[in-house]
Order: sequence, then structure tokens, then C-alpha cells
Amino acid sequence: MALVDSSGFHHVRLTVTDIARSKKFYDEVFGWPIAVDASDSVNEPGVTESPEKFYGGVVYQTPQGSLFGLRPVGDCEFDSTRTGLDHIGFAVADRAALEAAQSALRDAGVPHGDVVDLTDAGIAILSFQDPDDINVELTAPLS
Repeated sequence: MALVDSSGFHHVRLTVTDIARSKKFYDEVFGWPIAVDASDSVNEPGVTESPEKFYGGVVYQTPQGSLFGLRPVGDCEFDSTRTGLDHIGFAVADRAALEAAQSALRDAGVPHGDVVDLTDAGIAILSFQDPDDINVELTAPLS
């Protein structure tokens, strides 16, 4: 028996080096509604250490109801090979949505990979990097 009876994922927050740049990127890529935006106060004393002020970051409401946040941390370089985050994946409806996203990213000048089938996992993915070089994957079911 599990120690915790959880209903699933609620939120994730990425640490970013430049909140304005990252906010612009995620606004453009996903266009999700903003639940909390404290990014205008990021340079005020104590804000980046204050959970009550969301560390001077931004929180998006995803269509699933989960939350996706950005927290400014300054000049830290992301490294997916160190303990912590490897990548983050967001669901899209199907392969056609992956192909549409690939075209939209290309048209917007956002470097990205190809749509790749991961048959053992039953999904197809499309990967791209955010401004801090965090790998973002879009994922769709194969069937």
C-alpha cells in the first residue's frame, strides 16, 4: 500500500534566469491564462525569497487544471544531467497537433526537433528548448 493517496500531479515550477524573457516565451508558445503574476515585483527587496510573493514569478493555469510556474533565480545554468529536472512534457491531442506545433514553432523561429515516435511508450514527441535550455516536450498518443 502506498504511503500517500494522491489524486495526481497538481503543479510544477521551473527556475529561470530571466523572468521577463521566460514569461514572454511561455506566453507565446502556450498562451495559457495567468493565475498569478508577481514578475513586476521581481526587483523589489526580498521578493525573490518570498513564497507569499511567488518569488517574483508567474503561474499559469493549464487547460487540465494543473499549474505551471516560473521562478526567477538569477545566473544559474540549467543542467539536465544533474539531480533535479530532466525535462517537462505537455500533452497535445494527437499527431496532427504535434505537426501543427512543429510548423508554428518553425514559423516563430523557435528551434525544435522532429516528431519522433516512441512506440514502446505509445507516444510521439516533439522537443524544443526554452530560453534557459530546459527541454520541453509535446507529447501525443500514437493511436
